[in-house]
Amino acid sequence: MSLLELDAVRLGYGRRSVLDGVSLVVDRGERVAIEGPSGCGKTTVLRLLAGLALPDSGRVLIDGVVAAENGRLLIEPERRAVGLVFQDLALWPHLSVEGNVALGLKARRVPKPERTQRVHAILERVGLEDLGRRKPAELSGGQQQRVALARALVLEPRALLLDEPLASLDRELSLRLRQEILALHRELGFTLLHVTHDREEAKEIATRVVYMERGKIRDATSR
Repeated sequence: MSLLELDAVRLGYGRRSVLDGVSLVVDRGERVAIEGPSGCGKTTVLRLLAGLALPDSGRVLIDGVVAAENGRLLIEPERRAVGLVFQDLALWPHLSVEGNVALGLKARRVPKPERTQRVHAILERVGLEDLGRRKPAELSGGQQQRVALARALVLEPRALLLDEPLASLDRELSLRLRQEILALHRELGFTLLHVTHDREEAKEIATRVVYMERGKIRDATSR
């Protein structure tokens, strides 16, 4: 059963075409990587699924329900149960680790006792249980990546969308975090859609790799 789907989606900005008739289906629990050069439309696919962009034509479906169609937003981002981790992480520098992770729960008006319990539980899962009071600037690059992951996962999303989250890390740390992402996937069971320009990373993280070029899907391979 599909969880994430783009159906003949086209999107452009002015005269520039970003996506040109893209169709993609990601099943529940699947691990899919989107690989391709910069500017090929990979990040735009994630933004469409998360509800941060609208298709000029075509449809975006979440769990079989049309979420956006032909420029119309039908399901708001906060109702899609989709978590997105940006390449630049987008952590608030003035907030502690716990404060960053709790933001989405506060926006959903989760009561403070439950919020505190969920924040502590997810920080323990990502190995940051002792760093909750620190600010992002006091953390290593790998620790900041874990905060961003925790902030997305604390909302218990059905799907986790990762936009090149390992691109700025050295090879050793990148390899370690790949394994941690896979371990979280096994433990929590979310659907994973991972954008990268690194072919080795794509093959290690995903069971299916989709290759994009110039706004189109050119190839898809499974292993």
